[in-house]
Amino acid sequence: MDWIAVISGFGVGAIVGMTGVGGGSLMTPLLISVFKLNPAVAIGTDLWFAALTKISGSVAHQRHGNVDYRIAGLLLAGSIPATLAMIGLMHATGITKGWASALTLSLGIALLLTAVTVAYKQAWHRVALKLQRWLPEHRKPALTVAAGAILGVLVSLSSIGAGAIGATLILFLYPRLEARRLVGTDIAHAVPLTLVAGIGHASLGHVDWPLLAALLMGSVPGIWIGAQLTRRMPDRLVRGLLCVSLVTAGLKVIH
Repeated sequence: MDWIAVISGFGVGAIVGMTGVGGGSLMTPLLISVFKLNPAVAIGTDLWFAALTKISGSVAHQRHGNVDYRIAGLLLAGSIPATLAMIGLMHATGITKGWASALTLSLGIALLLTAVTVAYKQAWHRVALKLQRWLPEHRKPALTVAAGAILGVLVSLSSIGAGAIGATLILFLYPRLEARRLVGTDIAHAVPLTLVAGIGHASLGHVDWPLLAALLMGSVPGIWIGAQLTRRMPDRLVRGLLCVSLVTAGLKVIH
């Protein structure tokens, strides 16, 4: 099973390298369907996988000046308290059948939302630019904190949302932000958010550490190879296949 985990980590890492998204979105369903983890443990394990695989990307973006610290700080002002509140609620109530159902439903919804954000990536930018006439600058800080809170709840419940969904929310609020700074800011926000959520789930015993280590062994070379392949494969083909995978996984999880 260790080799299956390494190969799985490699495959997900390659997709992340090719598209920049899809890590958590594909890893959690994989942990549930292939490795037969219960949803809570799958989510906790994936949070650590996401945090550790994104650290190097975050450092690289910081070195190149691709992080808007003001936007990242506002997002964290909403996402960290929301995450702590959700983890505290889980501690207080325990993981009952009701929580298990909520986690599974949240996972399925997050997968479908991610598929939509990936499929219509270009269209979101045009929509965001049109929305700016009704979105005055003085309201953006509060809306950014609110967006962070939404991501905090979503990530805590499903481990998904800090990537493609987070980037789309930033795009809606700041459509004139350069693409490289949007990606860098999204990753810079995702690392502390997934770490805090991961620590919270670990405190609940929701992390399979040996499996996580095997997944990481495969993901590191997978991300590098995926980054090389992205130059040779049509973007539409890669994103199309990713969307089909996300929708299939989302519908399977919900049902």
